[in-house]
Amino acid sequence: MSQGENGKSEDRDLPWTVLRLLQWTTDFFRSRGSDSPRLDAEILLAHARSCSRIELYTSYAQEPTEEERIAFREMVRRRGSGMPVAQIVGYREFYSLSFRVSEATLIPRPETEHLVIEALDRFRQLTEFRSGHQCVDIGTGSGVIAVTLAKHLPNTKWVATDISPRALEIAIWNAEQHGVSDRIDFVESNLLDKVTEPRQFSIICSNPPYITEDEFTNLEATVKEFEPKSALVSGPTGTEIIQQVIGLCEDRLMAGGFCILEMSPMIAESCMELAIESSLFSEVNCLRDLSGHRRLLSMQRIA
Repeated sequence: MSQGENGKSEDRDLPWTVLRLLQWTTDFFRSRGSDSPRLDAEILLAHARSCSRIELYTSYAQEPTEEERIAFREMVRRRGSGMPVAQIVGYREFYSLSFRVSEATLIPRPETEHLVIEALDRFRQLTEFRSGHQCVDIGTGSGVIAVTLAKHLPNTKWVATDISPRALEIAIWNAEQHGVSDRIDFVESNLLDKVTEPRQFSIICSNPPYITEDEFTNLEATVKEFEPKSALVSGPTGTEIIQQVIGLCEDRLMAGGFCILEMSPMIAESCMELAIESSLFSEVNCLRDLSGHRRLLSMQRIA
């Protein structure tokens, strides 16, 4: 961005302070359809200046260096083309933790935090709250679910699977950064195909692909063009992977254990029917997110 780009001649000679950069960029992102234009601008400028967002608020009158402005300008250009902010800066906050992400992983969404909360609540209901509980995160991506739960449940051990070796590299890095890599075994596997031990788990959780092929064609470009399709699309109905995970519970979920899955509200009814028809569970619950949409399937194996 150069002086005068806002089109007002009277502003042409004003300095490009932190505040002015944020105001200009917020308007620019809003014109490009961003749902959070001010937040996007703040995250990118803070990253360009190697500071926290809070520090921006106390430096509105400062003028970033030319090097900082060049870096910021490039990030603004990339965001304007549709690239997600998380991929531009290389990280995303999830459950108050910072996670590295890349084009090989999904960007963690706030909705998935509900899965973590449900898993924490359900774990406390397990009859034997002791060390040695084995849990699994199927399709771990950047590892946010397994890493977050391992950090909050220190007496658990985890297996985290993914078919993408590039995603697993990111997940392993995140586990190391958060000090839980010694309690998570990362396995390149389709579901649990390559996981022979342990045979059964106290908790099976997953944010699996659940978008239909038709839905994928209508996704926003910021998702469709920048996040891995294999982590988004399940098949014609959207329930294909969820049905497979439910089927795994017969042999791989211990009696009384919990299976917790994220799903699309549009397939919630079908997923409930699949869980009930399996006759594997004593309890099947469909939980809503903060917007009131049915987002989680939480099931307890018959004891």
